[in-house]
Amino acid sequence: MPFRFRFHSLLVIYVFPLILHAQFVSNPLKRELRGAWVATVSNIDWPLPGDYSPASQVTSLSTLFDSLSKARINAVFFQIRPSCDALYKSQLEPWSQWLTGTQGVAPSDTSYDPLKEAIRLARTYNLELHAWFNPYRAVVNTTSSSVATTHISVTHPEWILTFGTLKMLDPGLPAVREYVASVIMDVVSRYDIDGVHFDDYFYPYSGVTSEDSATYANYNPLGMTPEDWRRDNVNKLISMLNDSIHAAKSRVKFGVSPFGIWMNQSSNPLGSATAGTQSYSALYADTRRWLQEGWVDYMAPQVYWLRGYTIADYSILVPWWDQNSFSRHIYIGQATYRLFPSYNWPVYELIQQIALNRQQTNVYGSIHFSAKYFQRSAYASKQLNDSLRSLSYTHRVLLPTMAWRDSVPPAAPESLKIQKGSGYGLVSWNPSPTASDGEGATQYLLYRSYTLPIDFSDIRNAVFRGTSTNWVEDTRFNYPDEYVYVAATALDRHQNESAPSNIMGISPGGTVGTGGEQDLPVTFRLHQNFPNPFNPVTIIPFELGMESPVSLRVYDVLGREVATLTDGVESAGYHQVQFDAGRLTSGTYFYRLVAEGKVMTKKMQVVK
Repeated sequence: MPFRFRFHSLLVIYVFPLILHAQFVSNPLKRELRGAWVATVSNIDWPLPGDYSPASQVTSLSTLFDSLSKARINAVFFQIRPSCDALYKSQLEPWSQWLTGTQGVAPSDTSYDPLKEAIRLARTYNLELHAWFNPYRAVVNTTSSSVATTHISVTHPEWILTFGTLKMLDPGLPAVREYVASVIMDVVSRYDIDGVHFDDYFYPYSGVTSEDSATYANYNPLGMTPEDWRRDNVNKLISMLNDSIHAAKSRVKFGVSPFGIWMNQSSNPLGSATAGTQSYSALYADTRRWLQEGWVDYMAPQVYWLRGYTIADYSILVPWWDQNSFSRHIYIGQATYRLFPSYNWPVYELIQQIALNRQQTNVYGSIHFSAKYFQRSAYASKQLNDSLRSLSYTHRVLLPTMAWRDSVPPAAPESLKIQKGSGYGLVSWNPSPTASDGEGATQYLLYRSYTLPIDFSDIRNAVFRGTSTNWVEDTRFNYPDEYVYVAATALDRHQNESAPSNIMGISPGGTVGTGGEQDLPVTFRLHQNFPNPFNPVTIIPFELGMESPVSLRVYDVLGREVATLTDGVESAGYHQVQFDAGRLTSGTYFYRLVAEGKVMTKKMQVVK
């Protein structure tokens, strides 16, 4: 589980340099994963202890998601299988004791499905939802856990390993791996989840001695050492699930949140300059290999220590994960719970850690343990939400895209128009046509600007995100001589963003801009491409003040031309050109616009 840790940290007070964070205000992020774990085991986050009413549970979950949304969190990792049980309707495993008080007892409302409700609420609050499974834990505590007669530890005792008061499924048994995969694929096939997520429990933290000796003797045809054999057992499950999940639904993401140290340099030169517990040898989780093989879409290591902590320095581990990402996403597991007793870290430590994350290339965000700390009423003393909103999460952002999952943007919304009412303008547009990959838009963004051009790279200009295709604009109707300009883009399920629609402007005196044509006041200008960095497709916008011969070309860093995008006469107005860099390698490129006797050049980044 994400709250598991191996050693304590000394409390260190840091002076917070405001200058470091000024860069995120002047250069706002457009994409970043900001996640929170919603732990259900032991009722850590949800449901509330002793609350077994379905209606009350839905209300409290809505309140929790609302708190996360207000803190500008955009993804939840929702625990649905803490110990071979289910917080969803399952024919394979019994209802969880954390939901109803007794394992195997169904909710009082037979129509109630917590996972279905969580997905519905996640869509309401613009949260991506990853279903969080613990793959092997069977009984949390044999002295206190409720165990149903239908539980796997009862129906298949031969699959169980016991470590003190903990019971686990035996990872070395092929039948166990098939069973775990069947449980997960049942959820993937029946529920509209965005991702499948594992925590850090594979083999137990307490260590393995002879508990699996019979399995080792019977299922080790290659004669591997016990350590290599255990790692191979876990590798097989990860690889199997990567194939199965993406064969069934290619858009569903698969990720793991392991212990924060893969290996120490003292054990392997490729490891980190740390001296703590190693997931490679303690839990038999070869997490670096999973990234290298492309078996996961993201890794969320639990880097639950302070910057400067000698045994496991946050400032060392985060760059290590960044350098060992193998072009997959890294999200850092943040020890947000350590802001509160008994650790009482200063909030600025978390702010500084997020700032360090953003200095990396392949670190695309954070996941906070855990969700309850974002509920203001219970944890107001630390002012966590206020600090994050003012210093780190200063505006809402989109999720990072995964080009290996889906690189095709949706088609642009069409025929944006404005109908002037009394003191407002009704902006509407036609839904996006189906894109080349057969997908349609799932949401739309409405951008607003009081000057031209609209900066589509600045997400702060997006005033609306949702499924609606209309928007009421009334911000400038007290200023009769000022215009507001609007345009819409489309998002698909992976939050790839389309090119913008036509741009329209409105003031209390009327509207400008018709159909797909642009008769807003424009001058010669080359805009920054979006998205940037990109892989493989980006949009390059430019404006002309008059009809003119136009040349738009792309060059590499040595000045060699690699693409001609436009070479002909273009009309006055706003234009945008799509550039597909699929055949180019990663790196920096330049695009140059020549028109009206003027030249303008900008830089862009291809990342693969």
